[in-house]
Amino acid sequence: MKRTYLYVLISTFLFSSMEISLKLAGSSFNGIQLNFLRFLVGGVFLLPFAIKALRQTHNQIRLSDIGIFALTGFCGIVVSMTLFQLAVEVDQASTVAVLFSCNPVFALIFSYLILREKLSRTNLLAVIISIVGLLIIVNPAHLNNPLGLTLSITSAITFGLYSIISRWGSGKRNFNGLTMTSLSFLAGAAELAILMGISHIGSISTALTNAHLATFASIPFLQGVSLHSIVLLAYICLGVTAGGFGFYFLAMETSDVSTASLVFFIKPALAPIMALFILHDQIVINTVAGIVVIIIGSVITFMGNRLADQSNKMAYTDVYDKLNREPGTPGELHQKLENDREQLHEEAAVAKAKLHHQTTSPESHH
Repeated sequence: MKRTYLYVLISTFLFSSMEISLKLAGSSFNGIQLNFLRFLVGGVFLLPFAIKALRQTHNQIRLSDIGIFALTGFCGIVVSMTLFQLAVEVDQASTVAVLFSCNPVFALIFSYLILREKLSRTNLLAVIISIVGLLIIVNPAHLNNPLGLTLSITSAITFGLYSIISRWGSGKRNFNGLTMTSLSFLAGAAELAILMGISHIGSISTALTNAHLATFASIPFLQGVSLHSIVLLAYICLGVTAGGFGFYFLAMETSDVSTASLVFFIKPALAPIMALFILHDQIVINTVAGIVVIIIGSVITFMGNRLADQSNKMAYTDVYDKLNREPGTPGELHQKLENDREQLHEEAAVAKAKLHHQTTSPESHH
């Protein structure tokens, strides 16, 4: 369990430093270019672990799976993370970090709308509280940076959608989270590369520039990569992107989802503090109040997940009780069911043989 919390702490630190490192790198790289590089390198770094997971589960990538990865990559990387990067560039890193941390709230809403999952009272209360926290931070009566707030919230909404689509794809093909993440990263990076290539077409580049969208015109691929910037770029690609997700999934594998999700509950409090010391971001009173409210909503979500895990474990134990044995691992349960099935087949075969013997023996014709 100590190892699990170590994974959680490392992942929390890496994710909490994400907005800060992207803000620092913004002066050396085009935002879209940085998005492309970090998910390309991060996806490649996680790929060996994804391949190992596929082999362990005896699963294979089918041609039809490309559509799933293309969809998750487009929603999560091309749309959400591009909006996120632009938000970091035009707003304070601390504000973006807090607003983006609300993406699990939107994921709950999308799980209800798309997957038809029921919203428990606890989750519904957490959603309402978190939305109140968002409104306190946004402060609609006095919008200081409407563009940054819009980009941050839209990024959180689309990332919540990405999470649900990823869960749907994972359940459909029995891929684990690491496999979905790695291949979604690579698919999203490939889609970004295509769009970046299109941005170099003369007429399109000119039109984007004339429309005051120079950020999207003639997007460079490797410009700015130098000895001076390579350390920060490596930290963003390998540390924040690959390491953050890698340690998050390690925490999930060694414990449960609710424990691993502590990462996203601690970040709203930690990220602004880090931004204050490193970037000297100012934290105004309404932001502090909003952070407190969002953390309360996060705690309620965490406790709700904990209760749900305990309920599932009790149901899991009941299955074993019905099988007249002590609780064990899912693999042991599966083996027990397979043994029972084989025993039934053997008994059926013996009964069939006896019946055949009776109908074919001379005595049966008298």
